Amino acid sequence: AAARHDAVATVGKVRVMPNGVNAIPSSVAAWLDARAPSEEAVRATVADVRAAAWEAAGRDRVEVALSEESYTEVVDFHAELRDRLAKALGDPPVLPTGAGHDAGILSAHLPTAMLFVRNPTGVSHAPAEHAELADCLAGVEALADVLDELVCR
Repeated sequence: AAARHDAVATVGKVRVMPNGVNAIPSSVAAWLDARAPSEEAVRATVADVRAAAWEAAGRDRVEVALSEESYTEVVDFHAELRDRLAKALGDPPVLPTGAGHDAGILSAHLPTAMLFVRNPTGVSHAPAEHAELADCLAGVEALADVLDELVCR
């Protein structure tokens, strides 16, 4: 569903009751996290997953209940701050992010931007996420340069 709508999605949290190795579960709760550059793509992804769940429930004669726990709109960070930081760092690529970091929450109250450390896999918040020591050190240097730009200039 996510691939069809240019989104990403995962089920990273599951609660199984009674959660025994040799027991058939009486209930399973799963949390879907779907992200995309547009609300329409997120909603379409979730709708497809919902339809598939209902189809499977009917076929397998089980009950399914779905609810939206939360929805967060895409965060547009402070453009002037982003551009200032990019200039201070030699104009590196400006990347979009669907990440719900603290910076996203803070951005509603004060100018906010994020710095990313290069990750050869391109995967985040997953076992495949990895950064080389040299890239981590470059990230520390970039942060120091940004702080120097913001505090000293």
